[in-house]
This record gives sequence, structure tokens and C-alpha cells, in this order.
Amino acid sequence: MKICLLMLGKTRRAELRALIDDYVKRIRRHSPIEVTEVRDGQAAIKKLDADRAATAVLLDALGKNLDSNAFAKWLGEHRDRGTREIIFVCGDADGFPAAVRERVPQKTSLSSLTYSHELARAMLAEQLYRAFAILSGSPYPK
Repeated sequence: MKICLLMLGKTRRAELRALIDDYVKRIRRHSPIEVTEVRDGQAAIKKLDADRAATAVLLDALGKNLDSNAFAKWLGEHRDRGTREIIFVCGDADGFPAAVRERVPQKTSLSSLTYSHELARAMLAEQLYRAFAILSGSPYPK
């Protein structure tokens, strides 16, 4: 199963970019992963339309809030069912245009707290790595 992190706008803070890159490198041991930064909502919709068979999930404060174990279980179920690709859509500082919200009905939340969009991206990468570690029985998540 391939993971795609589709991000509106760029991650400009070097320290957060380095953190994301580190987790992406770790995730690659478990699953192919790509990070795609797009300019705006229209470019995100174009990418999503090109990958219609993929499962798309919007990171949204109003989305379903899962703990790490439940998130790992959800990811493992998709992997075991043969889902070919999951696209996690991450907004920019302004959130998401209405067209993106309508295009991606499945939403998840990292927390009930509010984070900057760049920090949320790093947290998503860490939670993906943690989920794969939980699924593989690694001592990392303990």
C-alpha cells in the first residue's frame, strides 16, 4: 500500500521539513510513500482526480479523532484489504477551499487542539510511522 502526503503549500520551516523527511525515510521501510506539495486547492483536486482509486483522507479539526492504536488498526485494515493507495490531504495556513472539502468526504483529526499546518504535517508523519511500528510489533510506540 502506497501512502501519499498531499500538502497544500510548502513546508517552509527547515526544522519541520527535516523532521518530516526523517519520518518519511522511516516509513519507507514499511510502505512506499511520496510527499507532494501543490500550490492550491485546484492543484490538489487535479491530483486527487488523477488517483480516483485511492482512498483520500482530509486532515481536519472536525474529523474523526482516533488514538494511535485505533489509527494503526485503521491503517492495517486498509493494508490487509488491499487498498492500493491512501492520500492524506494536509491544508495550508488558510485550511482548505470548499471544493477540496467536498471532494474528500473522509476526514480525520490529529487532536482536538489546534496546530500550525506545518506542525500538523510533522505530527501526521510521526503518527504514520508510529502506526506502522505498532503493526509490526516494534518497541518504538511504547
